Amino acid sequence: MKSDSTADAGPVLEKMPKHIGIIMDGNGRWAKKKLMNRVKGHETGSQTVRTIVTACAQIGIPTLTLYAFSTENWDRPKTEVSALMHLLKQFLVSERDLLTQNNIRLNIIGQKHRLPQDVQAEMNTTLELTKSNTGMLLNLALSYGSREEITSAVTTISRKVASGELTAEQITPQLISDYLYTAGMPDPDLIIRTSGEYRLSNFLMWQAAYAEIYISQTLWPDFSEEELIEILKDYQKRDRRFGKVTCSTLNDG
Repeated sequence: MKSDSTADAGPVLEKMPKHIGIIMDGNGRWAKKKLMNRVKGHETGSQTVRTIVTACAQIGIPTLTLYAFSTENWDRPKTEVSALMHLLKQFLVSERDLLTQNNIRLNIIGQKHRLPQDVQAEMNTTLELTKSNTGMLLNLALSYGSREEITSAVTTISRKVASGELTAEQITPQLISDYLYTAGMPDPDLIIRTSGEYRLSNFLMWQAAYAEIYISQTLWPDFSEEELIEILKDYQKRDRRFGKVTCSTLNDG
């Protein structure tokens, strides 16, 4: 059942992105502003995840990718990494009903093998429980880095060329895409970053080649469904030319 804010959006939400990527930034600064421990910011941010995932599923977004933990995040203080892994484990267990009720299929992109064994166990259980869901695909980017992803794809392709399974002439942008974590998915139409930072931070760099970028000044724990709706309205006003020139642009001189 749609919330009032989503329902009220009405015809404004006609031209929808097929894939949204979100860089969820600002948990630590949110906690600092409130004189709280950084972990409290991450806890509150996980509640925002629930809100936005539900909203996107109800709006009808086919694919949502959330940047939850980067390859660089392993270098944070051990206590913070441990707390983040605990929150991730909690999320994977507590949100199973949410995923099922909203017909959401969970997928993980990134170096899954680097996650703690107990997290991997809950992750695999949730993946299995949701694998037959036919609604929105929710990608959690965990231990994810775009440079690592591209390097891994190039390494695999290189080995296949060396073994004779592929030729150099067969290497195309599409072939490379087929060896990324997001193989078979549409590239993101819209990348949202919260907290006012103007960078991709190693997130979906290949896939985001023609994505529309929206920078929100809001810290992630304060990000809301209402702001998401406003961003989607802004997206609908953008002229996506993919490097080409439209007839209307030619006519305008």
